[in-house]
Amino acid sequence: MQPIIEFCMSNLANGSQKALEILEKDPNLDIIEYGCLSYCGKCAKSLFALVNGEVVTGETPEQLVENIYKFLEENPMF
Repeated sequence: MQPIIEFCMSNLANGSQKALEILEKDPNLDIIEYGCLSYCGKCAKSLFALVNGEVVTGETPEQLVENIYKFLEENPMF
């Protein structure tokens, strides 16, 4: 089972699209896009993604990617 990274379409439009494009190149991740993840307050304030169901944020797309990989390292699935 691979880590699941979920993105909100509104947050993609707000700047996290570049993070999604970077993460899509990693064959060890499952990337899913949703119309809304119901984290509107978080979505309005920062770039974010759900990583295995947990919110991970970043100020820039690059920082979001870095924080996602850091989260995965600190929270292994097995």
